[in-house]
Amino acid sequence: MKKFENKIAVITGGNSGMGYGTAKLLKELGATVIITGRRKEAIEKAANELGVHAILSDQGKIKDIVHLVQEVNDNFGKVDILFINAGISGTSSIELETQENFDNMMNVNFKGVYFTLSKFIPHLNDGASVVLLSSVLASTISPGLAVYSASKAAVNSLMKTAALELAPRKIRVNAISPGAIDTELFSKMGMDEAALAGMTDYLISLTPIGRIGKPEEIGQLVAFLSSDEASFITGSEHVIDGGSTLL
Repeated sequence: MKKFENKIAVITGGNSGMGYGTAKLLKELGATVIITGRRKEAIEKAANELGVHAILSDQGKIKDIVHLVQEVNDNFGKVDILFINAGISGTSSIELETQENFDNMMNVNFKGVYFTLSKFIPHLNDGASVVLLSSVLASTISPGLAVYSASKAAVNSLMKTAALELAPRKIRVNAISPGAIDTELFSKMGMDEAALAGMTDYLISLTPIGRIGKPEEIGQLVAFLSSDEASFITGSEHVIDGGSTLL
């Protein structure tokens, strides 16, 4: 029997990067996997490639979250693994930040995470696992990333409170804080191939292990935190960064 057979897993932002890598692994381990995304074509393409289910949903919109929860509940029942992964990034100095960019990032990265968790709580099985995607930038400082860092610090705070509130139901809540991972994030920010190669080399130079991480390695950590082997782990942040925060 596969580890997650008869388990229902929901992954927000599952059409690329860490969400895609996690969906692939959880499916291989036997789970029924539902991925979400806000681009219809991308989410359907990913679902077809992975052999999983797709629901169109923008984590930055409360009405989409409500619709997502209803769709999952109607079609799959209660959830055993919830990986709230969707997020956006952007750079700006504090001085030049716009209200629009601030609101967009906070709506997806914190408000969306908060209400995705909130709305799913009644539809989680007792003993379920919730994993929130944070970042090493929640606790390290980089100029130009004030809003992003603040949104991820807020996620870590939410995770701890949720772990306490949900402990009576044996629902465990943890956060994963990746360092540099090989995803589409930088290309989505408009970087060309030369800039991407330069950024990758720069990130490798900041990582003692000598490479950047792979999306499936995030999936392996999600799988562990959602397994019986991690039944005593809750309310904790798990850094996966190749040692970059040691420098």
